Amino acid sequence: MVGRIIETEACVAEGVDWLCAAEPRFAEAVELTGPLPLRRRPDGFAQLLSAIVSQQVSVASARAIRARLEAAGMTTPEAILATDEAGLRALGLSRQKASYALALSEAGIDFDALRTAPTEEVVKTLVAVKGIGIWTAEIYAMFSLGRADVFAPGDLALQEAARLLFALEARPKERDLRRMAEAWSPWRSVAARALWAYYHVAKQREGIV
Repeated sequence: MVGRIIETEACVAEGVDWLCAAEPRFAEAVELTGPLPLRRRPDGFAQLLSAIVSQQVSVASARAIRARLEAAGMTTPEAILATDEAGLRALGLSRQKASYALALSEAGIDFDALRTAPTEEVVKTLVAVKGIGIWTAEIYAMFSLGRADVFAPGDLALQEAARLLFALEARPKERDLRRMAEAWSPWRSVAARALWAYYHVAKQREGIV
């Protein structure tokens, strides 16, 4: 099932109310962060390419590389395939990410079909492409498709925010945080927004591009 889609700030607010009632520490977090952002993005090739760019780099670095790609018109499969690895590396992509961009361009993903596909199918389709891992697929489902009940437990900022908010002795591993987040269903995407916002307040750093 596709489940609930987050379309507006009102959807996020509804999720916040549910989470705060279910887990008081989310109420503590939101009191510090204020209203949570919608964070909806367009779907399609360019957004998934942006997610690949964001892998394992700082928010500032990802923004800079994305800006160079956009300025060069490298936002479509056709444009990417018309260049080569050297051309992509000149715009700031590593050799590895340049190969990922080319693989995505060759994958022929039906992005329209993903809009109505179950989240599990979305993740399965995306991770079949070289260079797209579960984190990237879950971020795409969360922000570009608006899925309300997706989490990204492999995200280091979410792990650290959970450690701080829930006073854990150590940063939870991906498997442990995924299990922990089950209690936040059906609003796990809003829980992620709350934890990213809390991370920003606690660390004075952005946690997500």
